Amino acid sequence: MPRSPEARGGEEAAARAGRRQGMLLAAPAAVYLLIFFVVPLGLITVYSFATRTVTGRTSLSDWNIDAYRSVGDEIVVGIIWRSGWLATLTTALCLVIGYPFAYYIATRPRSLRAILLVLVMIPFWTNGLVRVYAIRFLLGSNGPASTLSESLGFGAFRILFTPTAVTIGMVYTFLTFMVLPLYVALERMDWRLAEAARDLYANGAKAFWKVTLPLTRSGIVAGCVLVFVPSFGSYVVPDILGGAKTLLVGSYIAQQFSDARNRPLGAALSVLLIVAMLIAVALNQRSGSGAENSDDAGSDRPRRRRRGADTDADSSSGSEAETRTEPAPAGL
Repeated sequence: MPRSPEARGGEEAAARAGRRQGMLLAAPAAVYLLIFFVVPLGLITVYSFATRTVTGRTSLSDWNIDAYRSVGDEIVVGIIWRSGWLATLTTALCLVIGYPFAYYIATRPRSLRAILLVLVMIPFWTNGLVRVYAIRFLLGSNGPASTLSESLGFGAFRILFTPTAVTIGMVYTFLTFMVLPLYVALERMDWRLAEAARDLYANGAKAFWKVTLPLTRSGIVAGCVLVFVPSFGSYVVPDILGGAKTLLVGSYIAQQFSDARNRPLGAALSVLLIVAMLIAVALNQRSGSGAENSDDAGSDRPRRRRRGADTDADSSSGSEAETRTEPAPAGL
């Protein structure tokens, strides 16, 4: 039936009230992002087009792209390459270490699973700077690792202020960011598909590569992005564990704003780093949404088949019940 003008007016008023309520609820977060994200990003972008004077001051009068041209210098390219290599190595190690651990957690009973997740989350309850200094103590020349090496006859354990120490520190710092998305993907997976693969004479390795790994692709992509992006721009870990020998992008940007007094170059590197991070997050969202849609589509088909089977079973059982309860003909 066609709605009356009064009904349409009431629906429009309710919709407007709902939009106003949504805007009021989102206002605090929007203001926070505007003040602490959009405004600083705008200032950094403006400074990236500024000019550095001979005395090291920043001039906002003569706009140019000299800072972006300086990004192509051999020194800067080498630092970016080193940062990308260490970030890739950190991501690969976190994936190799985190996937078996996440698989183990997802296949445990629910009570034990909760305890293991709490153990994974414990590092988040400790300040990151304290954890990095703890790693520095463990890897130091007077730390437990060096003492154990000397007691076994291998000599002093000298690994601090090397790329190896930086990699160990970043793996320890960002491993949780890999384990949690992998656990979520494994926990949501339909394990009956892996059992079906085993029933079809696939061994454990083949069932993992053909079924389990593709179904957890969204968790792998999310974990890799969550580890690679912060490790690429990490500042605290390389500065404490690597010293001056391992200069990465984060430390180099900090030097441009402090010691080198080259704010345009530091701002240009910051803008490029933020743009790269946003692209990585957008790709992660696209991959994750595609995987979820495929999973939903795949999970709907068995439901329809089971629903149809249940309906057929119900109809057949109902017909059998009617046949059994049909009264016998008179005279028999």
